[in-house]
Amino acid sequence: MPEGNGTDGSRTRDRDPGLQPERTRLAWRRTTLACAVAASLAGRQTLHSGIDPVSLVVLALVVLAWLAFLALAHHRIRAMHAPRPPALSPRAAAAAVTCTVALAVLGAATLR
Repeated sequence: MPEGNGTDGSRTRDRDPGLQPERTRLAWRRTTLACAVAASLAGRQTLHSGIDPVSLVVLALVVLAWLAFLALAHHRIRAMHAPRPPALSPRAAAAAVTCTVALAVLGAATLR
């Protein structure tokens, strides 16, 4: 790999991303699809077990968590198109984890 000098005088390596950004985009898409399936199954379970106010609130929260994750994933996928994509911020990572855990917990709540 070619080496260059950084602005602070340290030696840095030029980045050769290869297929890493594409693999990351595909991973975000697969995770978004898995979240969509989980939200759909929660909706199906709610409809089959009978609709009551609690079930509707849980289902609304499932949809909200899925939409939040979808927006986060879309933002990240678009960021991966840059020649040097920025690192995922800790705030975005925490939001992704929160949405995933919320979907799992709320999905389990629909099984009651």
